[in-house]
Amino acid sequence: MNKPVQYGGQAVIEGVMMRGPREYAIAVRLPNGEIEVTRQVIASWAAQPWLKKLPVIRGFVALIDSLVVGVRALTFSANKAIGGEEDEELGFGEILLTVVFALGLGLVLFVALPTGMAHLLQGKIQGVFWQNVLEGGIRLVVFLLYVVLISRLKDIQRVFQYHGAEHKVIYNYESGQALTVENSGKFTTLHPRCGTSFLLLVVIVSIFIFAFLELHPLWWRIVSRILLMPVVAGVAYELLKFSSRHLDSPWLNWLIVPGLVLQRLTTREPDEDQIEVALAALGGVLESGQELS
Repeated sequence: MNKPVQYGGQAVIEGVMMRGPREYAIAVRLPNGEIEVTRQVIASWAAQPWLKKLPVIRGFVALIDSLVVGVRALTFSANKAIGGEEDEELGFGEILLTVVFALGLGLVLFVALPTGMAHLLQGKIQGVFWQNVLEGGIRLVVFLLYVVLISRLKDIQRVFQYHGAEHKVIYNYESGQALTVENSGKFTTLHPRCGTSFLLLVVIVSIFIFAFLELHPLWWRIVSRILLMPVVAGVAYELLKFSSRHLDSPWLNWLIVPGLVLQRLTTREPDEDQIEVALAALGGVLESGQELS
C-alpha cells in the first residue's frame, strides 16, 4: 500500500510555492489581481527514489534541494510581483553562488560565532562537555534572536502571512475536506513539518552531537562542526519526519511543541486572497486525484 503524499512548500514574494513528489508549483498574485501558477519539474538528482530511502543522507539532500528551489521560487515571485513581463531565470552559476552564500552566512552565524564566543569563555567554564553545552546554548540564543529580529521587519510580515496560508492549505488537504478558502481558513497556521521547526531541531540536535567533540585548537573546533553539519541536518530531518507521522504520541511532544511555539513568530494569520493563492499553488502539484472545489 502506497504511503499518502506529504505536500509542503514555502512562502515567496506575494505568493506560495508548493512541492509534490515530481514537480513544484509557484502561485503569485500579480499586480492586476490575477493569480499566475507556474510548474517546474524537480531536479532529477534530488528526485531519485533510492536517495529517498537513505536515512540521514536524504535529509541533507533535501536541505540543499530546498535551498536551490527556494532561490528560484523567490526570484521568480519577486519578478512577477512587481509586474515583470519576462520570466527571470537564474543560471546554474548564479544559483550556486546564492546557495553557497546562504550556507556560508548560516555557518558564520550559527557555527563560527557561537563556537568562538564559547572559546573566549574557557577561563570561566571549563571541561569539554560543559564548554560544548555552553556553545550549544549560545547557538540556540543566536538562532532565536535571529528569528525575533526578522519577524519584526515590516517587509517580511506579508511573507509570513503567506507562510500561514501555506500551512492552512496543507492542513486542509490532510484533513480530507474539500479544498476551499472557507475550509482552509478554519485551520491553524502552525504545522509540525514546517522549515522553522526543522531549523530549531538542527540547533537542538547539534548540541547533543557536538557535546563530546574536542575543543582545541579553535580552528579545528570550528571545522569539525562544519564537517558534521550534514549529519546534524540529516538526523534533524529524520526526527521531524518521524514526529510528524506520530502526532498523537505524548512521548514525541517535546519534539513537536517547541517548533510550533517558534512558528508563532514566523507565521501570521492570512486573508482570504492569500489562502486562495496557496490553494492555487497546491492545485498545481496535486497527484491524488483530489481537486480544488
